[in-house]
Amino acid sequence: MAEHPTGIPIQLEPLVTRVLAPNPSPYTYGGTQTHVVGGRDLAVIDPGPDDAAHVETLLRVIAGRPVRAIVITHHHRDHSPASRPLAAATGAPIVGAAPVHVASETPGLDAAFDAAYAPDRVLDEGESVAGDGWTLTALATPGHTSNHLAFALPETKALFSGDHVMGWATSVISPPDGDMGQYMASLDKLLGRDDRIYYPGHGEAVDQPQRLVRGMLGHRKQREGQILRLVREAPLALEEMTRRMYVGLDPRLIPAAQRSVLAHLYDLQRRQRVSEEGDVWRSSE
Repeated sequence: MAEHPTGIPIQLEPLVTRVLAPNPSPYTYGGTQTHVVGGRDLAVIDPGPDDAAHVETLLRVIAGRPVRAIVITHHHRDHSPASRPLAAATGAPIVGAAPVHVASETPGLDAAFDAAYAPDRVLDEGESVAGDGWTLTALATPGHTSNHLAFALPETKALFSGDHVMGWATSVISPPDGDMGQYMASLDKLLGRDDRIYYPGHGEAVDQPQRLVRGMLGHRKQREGQILRLVREAPLALEEMTRRMYVGLDPRLIPAAQRSVLAHLYDLQRRQRVSEEGDVWRSSE
């Protein structure tokens, strides 16, 4: 992302400006991309982490114009925390994804969630916020998280895809809030649309979205096939299965890979293709 450094607004099209937050990591790529939509008045999509310099950059882009809504695709800590200082500075309501509180026996699993996220208005499928010459319509895309929304900009046939479809990697699906079956259904849902371009939360804009979505569906089905082949050979624990499936993976990403494999296993279990016995998984076929 060196060509789009943090703190410098990039106009992607007349109605859309992107600002990259200074939070690069193995999970966020170059950082979280905040999108400012509109002209005479604005919406701010996924203002990102609560970083004072990033919020100040957003306020410079806003330049005193009315902000009709601060729009949140999902409440991960790299997407929603800056909504609060931005709302305090602009008076704009926080709208979008519903708050979710995940109960889990896995220590630290909720660390990615913004526990203080409290929207003024939750948007359901098909509901919109609008301004002068622009509309953002919510599209339910659960899977990465149970509350994930994408937002369509019908005036230019753009889709703000959040973390559901990204421009650099596939999403991490981490149970219990992440759900592989829902994720696959949400990808299928996007195939039925004719969006011109996706603006994701991380990575470059996607100018051939249908092609990418088909590839993502194929990738997940390939992973599912790997799992089924492995458990047909012998019962396996999650850790060993992940090691065999992700040869050469950056060690920092192994925990995320394990969560995605577990999401596949839970989906296959619901479909009665695998079963869990103690610490191992085995084929039910």
